[in-house]
Formats: sequence, structure tokens, C-alpha cells
Amino acid sequence: MAEHRTMQRGALLDAARSLLSEGGTEALTFPALAERTGLARSSVYEYFRSRAAVVEELCAVDFPVWAAEVKTAMAAADTAEGKVEAYVRTQLELVGDRRHRAVVAISAGELDDRAREKIRAAHGGLVTMIVEALTDLGRPQPRMEAMLLQGIVDAAVRRIELGAAEDPATIAEAAVSMALGGVRGA
Repeated sequence: MAEHRTMQRGALLDAARSLLSEGGTEALTFPALAERTGLARSSVYEYFRSRAAVVEELCAVDFPVWAAEVKTAMAAADTAEGKVEAYVRTQLELVGDRRHRAVVAISAGELDDRAREKIRAAHGGLVTMIVEALTDLGRPQPRMEAMLLQGIVDAAVRRIELGAAEDPATIAEAAVSMALGGVRGA
């Protein structure tokens, strides 16, 4: 029974990712989740009390995977500058990943305070990853500068997600250039 519930919950989360990726927060409805999974709408409520609860679960499941990918890329870099580049580049490469697209759609939507706090905490974990590299580069305010660096990433993500005229690779190169220029003091 527990295994069945775990599988159903996983199917609901997968359906939620797809809906968010395809149509944004407006597409994430319990009737749509029920249709995608073959469950009755009332059954969806047995797993999640609200859309915000679905969002919270997606954050709990997907953010750690995303962060681990960024951390792995940073660990493979030989220099502090290489870690900054990996931090920016990896996040931008993940933009096309369905998990990321769902999180971006979630972030843009109307959420309750609890769900927003989970998203903030997850982003805070990303920012914490880069503080050490900025400290190693001798940056005077590494924590604040890490948040600003994440701002460059977030702006590039929004540009890519909006389907800007520039190719995503061009946007990524510009973001990496800005980040590295900033940490070099250029």
C-alpha cells in the first residue's frame, strides 16, 4: 500500500512538472493533474491539500537535485574563477530541464508564504555554494556578492525563459562574461 501511494505521488509530481513546464502556473490545476494521472480529482486531494502543497513538494524534491548538479560542476573546476563560471553556466544549462522550467513557472505564480519561503531557502542554498569561491578570490563582501551573482543568473534565466531574440547560448556567454568580469573587478 505504501509503495502504491509513493508511486501515485511520484506520478502526480511528474504530471505537475509537465503542466507547469507546458502552461505555467495556470495549467497546474487538480482537474488537470487528475486527467494526466488517471486519478479521480478527489483522489488528488488525498495526496495534496492545495496547489501550494504540490509546489512545496516539487521544491523539496527538485531543488536538491538541481543544486547537486551545480555543486558537482563547481567541484570539477580547478580554480575559484572556474567555480564561478561553473556556477553560472550550469544553472543556465539547466533552464531547459523540465524540473527547472517547473520551478521557474512556480516562482512566477501566486503562492502562499510557506511555499515562497521554501523557494527562498532553496535559492539561499545555491547562493551559499558560491561564497567560498568568492572568498578565495579575495572579494570584499562575498555573501552579498554571491547574492548579486545569483541575480545575474536569475536575469539570464528570465531572458531565456521569455524566449528572447538572442540564442540561449549567447545569453549564457554574456552572463558568464559579466560574472567573471565582476569577480575580477573589471
